[in-house]
Parts: sequence; structure tokens; C-alpha cells
Amino acid sequence: MPFFMDPDKLVTLEQAAAKVSDGDVVALGGGLSARLPMALVRELIRQGRRDLHLVGSAHGIDVDLLVAAKAVSICEESYVGFEQDLGLAPSYRRAAEGGEIRIAESCCITILTQLRAAEAGVPFLPVRGVKGSDIRSLHPEYAEITCPFTGEVLVAVPALSPDVALIHASLGDRRGNLHFDKPYVLDERFASASKLVVATVERMASTAEVTAAGITVPAHLVAAVAEAPFGAHPSSCYPHYAYDRKHLREYVEAAATAKGATEYLERFVIGTPTEEGYRKLLGEESLERLRGWNTSTQAWKELFE
Repeated sequence: MPFFMDPDKLVTLEQAAAKVSDGDVVALGGGLSARLPMALVRELIRQGRRDLHLVGSAHGIDVDLLVAAKAVSICEESYVGFEQDLGLAPSYRRAAEGGEIRIAESCCITILTQLRAAEAGVPFLPVRGVKGSDIRSLHPEYAEITCPFTGEVLVAVPALSPDVALIHASLGDRRGNLHFDKPYVLDERFASASKLVVATVERMASTAEVTAAGITVPAHLVAAVAEAPFGAHPSSCYPHYAYDRKHLREYVEAAATAKGATEYLERFVIGTPTEEGYRKLLGEESLERLRGWNTSTQAWKELFE
């Protein structure tokens, strides 16, 4: 893995997203509806990125939005959807059923194992979990290996080193040190295994403040960092704000049709060329409601009604 020692990596969101190229293998940080790198996702769409190969654990609107924008050619995830609350991801499902993208469904532990192989500098590691499943048929790159100690035949999965990892953090400094709260999902592993880490943060802070909060990803792994308040919206970024269930529900309803997904993109992404404009479109009252998730039990419950 390369080291990035520049003492000042602060860039604009546009410059950060420009580090992702068409055809890149892109690791998406966060998971499901938590701490997704949404400001970067929106900016990639605005910049017209194409043929991305997405990898991650379990994701939602980040993957679905990129698929709706025709930015994805391969999707290597364990799950894409909105859990039992809002169901499967409509654009992803439509593209999968229509053969518009290649689905390389995987398992969280398999992707984790592949990242660990890249971190360790070995070409592969064995797994047992996918044996007997159809997952293997989706991955011609997998092989078999016989354990020299027990004779058991295991599945050998190759090291995975994404071209770029996109991570959204709570705090960061100009050097690129990042702090964010658990769950870390695969972010730490993505940061160590990827060729490039591009980050957004809710707020830039001094190195002393980030250090006091706890450095989750060290600066030498990060190539660029941009400040993006509400950069995970409509997913959550605790402790700053809860996920925006109302907005997610409206997205899922809109994206039920290709026309509706296009209209959402026109309104919230392409037709809103900056994140400042995006926040204004959401409205301060709406954002303040999400910030107030921990003011009372009632306030928290009302967010999910």
C-alpha cells in the first residue's frame, strides 16, 4: 500500500471526487444506512463517472443511486437494500434483472478475507463459508486449495486491493487523520488495502482534537480529505445526525420506476450542483430535526414514524 505524507491534503469535494477514474474498483465505506460517503457519491454522478466496479459489505442508497445514474458496470456486494424497513433497492434490482450490470454477489467475511490478504501482501487466503453455495459460480476467479495439515478442500479467494476507497468520517485534520465512531464496518480494512483513500468529513479539526477523539484511520493512508457537512445524508453519521427515514422512503418510492429515479437525480443531484445547494434543498428545519435525534426518546421515535 502506498503512503501519503503530504502535510496538507485538504481539497474541495470536486477535487476529491476527481481522484476516482472511470472503470475504477471503488470500495464504499459505511454500511446499510450508516455513514455512507454520499457527498462523494453525488459528486461522482455530477462528474459523469462510468463503468465503476463497486465493492462493499451491505449497502443501500449509495449503490442504488450510482446504479440509477448508469455509473456502475459491476457490483460486488453482500446485500443492496433498505433492510426490512423499506425493502430491496429498486434501481439495483431493476438493473440486475435487466442485465444492465454484472452482479458479483459476495459475502461480508469473504470480502474481509480478501482485504486482509491484500494487507498481508499474500496473493490469496482460504475461506470455508462459500462452499456449497452459488456464490462461487459468480466468481470464476475463485479457486480451490487443499489444506496441507488436514486435507480439507477450501476455497481460495484472491487478494482485493480496490483502486480507491471512499470514506466519510466525523472529524479529520488537514494531514488526513480521520476519526469516526463504531461500527467501522469494513472502513479500516478498506483504508489499509486500497491503493488510494479519499475521505470526506463532517468537520475539519486540529490534529490535537482528532487525536483526542481517537484516530480511526491514520493520515499516511489518506490521499485527500474534503469537508462535507451532512456528507452522509440521507444515511446517518452518529453522533451528529440520525438517518433520514422520510427522505429514504421518498427515494425508494420515487425509484420504483426508472422515470422516478431519473427525476430524483435531476432534483437532488444533477440539478443541485453543490452540496450547499443540496442542504438548502433539504431545508434547515429538516436537518435540525435529524441533529436532534438524542434530545429525547420521543424525538428519536418521531424520526422513524
